[in-house]
Amino acid sequence: MDRLGSFSNDPSDKPPCRGCSSYLMEPYIKCAECGPPPFFLCLQCFTRGFEYKKHQSDHTYEIMTSDFPVLDPSWTAQEEMALLEAVMDCGFGNWQDVANQMCTKTKEECEKHYMKHFINNPLFASTLLNLKQAEEAKTADTAIPFHSADDPPRPTFDSLLSRDMAGYMPARADFIEKHYEADGFGVGIFFFSKQEFDNYAEWDLRDIDFVEDDSDILHALKMAVVDIYHSRLKERQRRKKIIRDHGLINLRKFQLMERRYPKEVQDLYETMRRFARIVGPVEHDKFIESHALEFELRREIKRLQEYRTAGITNFCSARTYDHLKKTREEERLKRTMLSEVLQYIQDSSACQQWLRRQADIDSGLSPSVPMASNSGRRSAPPLNLTGLPGTEKLNEKEKELCQMVRLVPGAYLEYKSALLNECNKQGGLRLAQARALIKIDVNKTRKIYDFLIREGHITKA
Repeated sequence: MDRLGSFSNDPSDKPPCRGCSSYLMEPYIKCAECGPPPFFLCLQCFTRGFEYKKHQSDHTYEIMTSDFPVLDPSWTAQEEMALLEAVMDCGFGNWQDVANQMCTKTKEECEKHYMKHFINNPLFASTLLNLKQAEEAKTADTAIPFHSADDPPRPTFDSLLSRDMAGYMPARADFIEKHYEADGFGVGIFFFSKQEFDNYAEWDLRDIDFVEDDSDILHALKMAVVDIYHSRLKERQRRKKIIRDHGLINLRKFQLMERRYPKEVQDLYETMRRFARIVGPVEHDKFIESHALEFELRREIKRLQEYRTAGITNFCSARTYDHLKKTREEERLKRTMLSEVLQYIQDSSACQQWLRRQADIDSGLSPSVPMASNSGRRSAPPLNLTGLPGTEKLNEKEKELCQMVRLVPGAYLEYKSALLNECNKQGGLRLAQARALIKIDVNKTRKIYDFLIREGHITKA
């Protein structure tokens, strides 16, 4: 006779008796010769000698019961399983609720037994240590090892870290948003709300109430609405998981990590970003890193092929070749810059002054001739926007502004976005705030600020 523990305290979780189809209560009988599937009988059917098909009353049998001690002589196996289920249902530390659910032990007995045998038990501790070591050995060869954080950051709302993390609260795994409303007395009130994807999904359930006299069609319709709501919750959790797993919460840090790659790899990163949610964060990073390594290898191979074409056979000659190549490139850039300046400057006297000033700078002397404005004419030519990235996103007025202040389109778009966001937050923007946001020449900031106000993009505070 074997004494085996059951799987649950709920009778409905056990298989029914094959004789009377009633739910089995411990102890019950399992035939050792029949099965699979296992052949179970209650004690009443077993004492009657119930036989069915191949099962005979003289077959060997096992008594299924959990009425025996496992870890403590005063605790049966059934009570051990009831304790674990109660802790799972009520949560660790809610010992009064655990005791109420068990009904056979007090609050102190539950806490003492659980802490002694499941928390401070050296046998379990060594087993968990072995499992942890096995898991670490399994992930030892991965490209990016993950380490769990001791305590997530808790930034105060409206702080710099909170703005960088888009209002994400790691300890709660939620996004929050601050709103401003005026109460009935005309006093402004700030309040915080939880901001989620599909933030008003719960509104569809606010008027649904299940009552007994619902028709079958109405009940099915309500269940369909609940199923739709569950699917929207799953999509909300899926998006949260993607944001956390791929480190997209701190967008500025993510962009800085992207910029460490060459431009070709950055373009690939941008193209493959839409597939990152499918392959997972580790696989995606491995893919990008492998292509970055391939790019570096190809560039190195191209450099070595250039050495071979030039007849270079050792690295000493290669260093000399690189130095001469760099010198020739600098000379070519100077000639190109001079030709651009001559293209815009038609005044011969201004051109001669510019040449003398550049000669003094190249020789290490302080410039002796100041640049003449020549009746208000600009000394620097307008910026040529041809081929610069982001030019296609500008309208004609913005292109003219970038040419006059000599600002590349990408930088202008970034400054414009920063000023618009700050203006929307504050309800207006002052010039001093704009200068604090974008750290460039104050005259350029003033021109950008005046232009955005004139075009109606921002308003003065």
